[in-house]
Amino acid sequence: MAAKQASTGASAIPPVRRVRQTTMLAYGFGAVAYGVKDFCFSTFLLLFYNQVLGLPSAQVGFAIMCALLLDAFIDPAIGFLSDRTRGRWGRRHPWMYASAAPIALGWLLLWNPPAWSQGAMLAWVFATAVLVRTAVSAYEVPSQALSPELSADYDERTRIMAYRYLFGWAGGMAMLMASYGWFLADGLLERRGYVGFALAGAIAMFVAILVSALGTHREIGRLPRPEIERQSLGANFRELRESVRNRAFLILMAAGICYYSAQGISYALSNYLYAHVWGFRGADFQWLGLILLLGVIGAFLIAPRVAKRTGKPLAAMGFMMAAATLLTLPYWLRLAGLFPEPGSPVLVPLLLSIFTVNATCAVSSTILGASMMADVVEHSEVETGRRSEGVFFAGAFFVQKCTSGLGIFVAGSILALAGFPEAAKPGSVPVETVDRLTILFAALYFGLGFAAAFFYRRFPFGKDEHLARVERLAAGEMPAGG
Repeated sequence: MAAKQASTGASAIPPVRRVRQTTMLAYGFGAVAYGVKDFCFSTFLLLFYNQVLGLPSAQVGFAIMCALLLDAFIDPAIGFLSDRTRGRWGRRHPWMYASAAPIALGWLLLWNPPAWSQGAMLAWVFATAVLVRTAVSAYEVPSQALSPELSADYDERTRIMAYRYLFGWAGGMAMLMASYGWFLADGLLERRGYVGFALAGAIAMFVAILVSALGTHREIGRLPRPEIERQSLGANFRELRESVRNRAFLILMAAGICYYSAQGISYALSNYLYAHVWGFRGADFQWLGLILLLGVIGAFLIAPRVAKRTGKPLAAMGFMMAAATLLTLPYWLRLAGLFPEPGSPVLVPLLLSIFTVNATCAVSSTILGASMMADVVEHSEVETGRRSEGVFFAGAFFVQKCTSGLGIFVAGSILALAGFPEAAKPGSVPVETVDRLTILFAALYFGLGFAAAFFYRRFPFGKDEHLARVERLAAGEMPAGG
């Protein structure tokens, strides 16, 4: 199979080029959809069903985690089918266009459940979470698979990912600030605010997807179109297994599982921690969104430059270690009695300053992880004779969605272990309960963050190896190993 593809020229790779700015902006803007979904899903979904609707936190977390289990099959299937899609719109754009309406519909249903029994409402959150996740996968997996197809340049891929993460975080932060300052300004526990919240999110995601698909449409003719033979279902699955056994891919998957699970726990517990540990009120949440956005802009500017000097694996490891240390440091200092108390005029500015640097480091590590995933495509092509962008980014996207699935489940379990009460108002929870919550969260996040750094450092190749591989592929050479 590999030999035949090589002989027909089907292994053509994208040019080593700098992508035009308008294409880069349109491509990056599509990530607004995932940013809105991810931040709202991770930050508000457990709170909404637990504190607003009164369902037990552990059961809500379990229902959402069960929805995540289906992703283990849905995401790779979409990636594999996208790789094998053929037509005048190429491999990726048919999926991108078709996903816009289902994402918007699923989002509206998720945040507007009927007044049913507890068991029926748990079934509702499971079913609508599956709908939203599947629709988001149908857009995000093919869209992410475009990144290695736009350019084969080692450093340009980091720039492409920097734009994608900038827009993704900007969309999420904008929705976060609008939620705290407008839709949920009357209180996070007021259900009526979630009606406008859901509608705004649905519109934002629908528009972002269509703008990105239309803005990158003219690139279709430049994208690789490897020849694919018709073959049996069993042969298709054997190809899929062969692709995902790639060592570099598995290392990035391990790093992603560690970090995105930590991030998911942090997002799901964020409102609990801000309100009950730090005593945030009203405008404090507004500043939080703005400050985190500044951290993302810092990552957009810094990550490509640092990676160009040190290489992606070393830079990703350093950024990840710094992120894990910075985020948990205030909690350890609080437990030791060395951090300002809630109500102190220096507490919020100090926390926001730390969180800004933390965001810069955390987002920088994820930008570089995604850029390394793009480089895995040629590494795999040398070994298998196939370009499997969709398969690899499906795996990466599945890991990202652990942010809102496994993270919410673990967060619900942490709340149960800490003995945190439902519908608790700030100031009413015993200090011992808040301390237990703090210890469980900080210890788990720190451990997962350093585990992710460990795996990033073990990524098996850098710029020189990648460029040599691209040159061999461009010359039509298909060696047996990477």
